[in-house]
Amino acid sequence: MRIALIHALRHSPPPIEAAFAAAWPEATLMNLLDDSLSADLARDGALTPAMTERFRRLGAYARGTGADGILFTCSAFGPCIDAVAGDSGGMPVLKPNEAMIEDAVAAAIARAAGRRPRIGLIASFAPTLVSMPPEFPASVDVVPILADGALAALDAGDGPTHDRLTAEAARRLPPVDIIALAQFSLARAAPAVGAATGLPVFTTPDSAVARLKRLLISG
Repeated sequence: MRIALIHALRHSPPPIEAAFAAAWPEATLMNLLDDSLSADLARDGALTPAMTERFRRLGAYARGTGADGILFTCSAFGPCIDAVAGDSGGMPVLKPNEAMIEDAVAAAIARAAGRRPRIGLIASFAPTLVSMPPEFPASVDVVPILADGALAALDAGDGPTHDRLTAEAARRLPPVDIIALAQFSLARAAPAVGAATGLPVFTTPDSAVARLKRLLISG
């Protein structure tokens, strides 16, 4: 199986490649990176028709290479990814977060034991905290928080500072049942977040790989 991975942040390939290596090493991966997508979204402050068209062209290119499935790895572009899925003719096209949201919601409901579940959502890219919370079902409360400075630290090659700032953001959350890390680039901070809070931490790469494997192998 050939999986096309489409990235808008240059830090996204390593965590998803590691997840595939652990859970589905037989898959053939193809990486498409356009880090101007995230820069342009940050500049414009909103998704535009031109941005959607850029995504549709990326999806068409991926399909043209013979991909069996497409996985996007940046969480701030949900409507653009929906447009690609509409073009795909039934090929699996996954948002980076949809599988993780399903896993996180199930865990939060179990831990809430009858009361309304609360999920802490951490992002290091501010637009993600606008686009992603509406993707959660209305039956849970999403508590978003920005790990301010974490992405800049990662851009500078300072992984430990990235992880520390993410863990500090997690500690600032009010009481929640579980924590969801909204971006692939945040997955490396999961151990630090878990140690800081004592809560279950869900990341997008592991859930996404498991979902794709089920869709393409199990049917």
